[in-house]
Amino acid sequence: MSTKNARILLVDDDPDLLHLTRLRLASTGWQVDTATTGEAALSALAAHRADVLVTDWQMPKMDGMALFDEVRRRYPALPVIIITAHGTVPDAVEAVSRGVFGYLAKPFEGSELLAKVEQALALSAVAPAASEDGSGAWRRDVISRSPQMEELLAEARLVAATDASVLISGESGTGKEVLAQAIHRASPRCEGTFVAVNCGAIPENLLESELFGHEKGAFTGAASRHNGLFLEADGGTLFLDEIGDMPLSLQVKLLRVLQEREIRPVGSARSVPVNVRVISATHRDLEEKIREGVFREDLYYRLNVVALRLPTLAERPEDIPLLARHFLVRVAGRYGKSVAGFAPDALEALMAAQWRGNVRQLSNVIEQCCVLATSPLIPLALVQKAISEDTVSTPSLAEARWQFEHEYLSRLLRLTGGNVADAARIADRNRTEFYRLLQKYELAPAAFKVVN
Repeated sequence: MSTKNARILLVDDDPDLLHLTRLRLASTGWQVDTATTGEAALSALAAHRADVLVTDWQMPKMDGMALFDEVRRRYPALPVIIITAHGTVPDAVEAVSRGVFGYLAKPFEGSELLAKVEQALALSAVAPAASEDGSGAWRRDVISRSPQMEELLAEARLVAATDASVLISGESGTGKEVLAQAIHRASPRCEGTFVAVNCGAIPENLLESELFGHEKGAFTGAASRHNGLFLEADGGTLFLDEIGDMPLSLQVKLLRVLQEREIRPVGSARSVPVNVRVISATHRDLEEKIREGVFREDLYYRLNVVALRLPTLAERPEDIPLLARHFLVRVAGRYGKSVAGFAPDALEALMAAQWRGNVRQLSNVIEQCCVLATSPLIPLALVQKAISEDTVSTPSLAEARWQFEHEYLSRLLRLTGGNVADAARIADRNRTEFYRLLQKYELAPAAFKVVN
């Protein structure tokens, strides 16, 4: 990644050394801010985001390690390099074990400092801070410094101010729900409820009731009245994940709700007005599904007023160290583990991995590393083991359901030699419904017929 426009915060109580070190750092083209005390450094960080903090150890009131502790609490992903003339080997070991990125003992060569800062910039990154007016809180869960993501977030912020429907596309694990939540927080509906539902994880015969509600006695098992998710999200945002898996019969009803702004619960004779902003998401090609006749074109255009595409993790490699540190801090806190960071070669291994499961896979790998860690720094071997075991191989519920149903239908067709009537009878489905399933999973009965 390019570090040309990086911002360095340099802290030293010696004005002459501060000036000299600043010149060395600035000679690379980096923007260098300076502070003479730990307190001033914290004020500078509050005003402007830094990419790396370089601080002297021995300073009055707040020394370098005290500053590091406060920075780690406020900005857990910000790499810190400590410089000291009073350091010893135990000091260095303690500093690194607590999560300090680098340690340099005076006197040192200018090239050593530049190399250490370059390494911190290459293998670590900090999330863009909230803007000066505090408005960055809306995107607090989107951990990124990628230019692609910044452009996407700028678009998301603009659309959030409106009530337009948004369709988020992207591979599984890229963070579609996280982006939807960010849009909700940035919208005038932020005080309302954000409700999420995976359209591919709920059986077809239950999805209508889950979305629109039902009256008592509307069907077997409906022992009481149920409002449904549209009413639960009234005044807020409803996130329809994996919208491409919604059955055609429900697509018609969803379209009517979006057009008329009212729902009719199952078993009810009257409609109920709703005020809901709909954000939908999919990892499928909806235009292809329209051509196949399994997704309504009119619903597609109603949902796709604004389209946002999330990049894969491979398209934003500069975010890998940042995300890894973010997940590590979160997981270490959850499990009460004293794990401060990654060994440099372990972080390099994370950068080199494929991450076909995107951010979700990275999160799983970091959690496994943290759980199994026995030292303050996660070593290379632990990262390699976690990646090789590939925790992302566990699919999402929607993916597992798709795989199971596809294999089940294929098995039935093989068993019956492509006889749809027999296969439908074994599956306890009528032929019309069974044909819809075959169409959904792109299975042609003729391909399974036995040739004599």
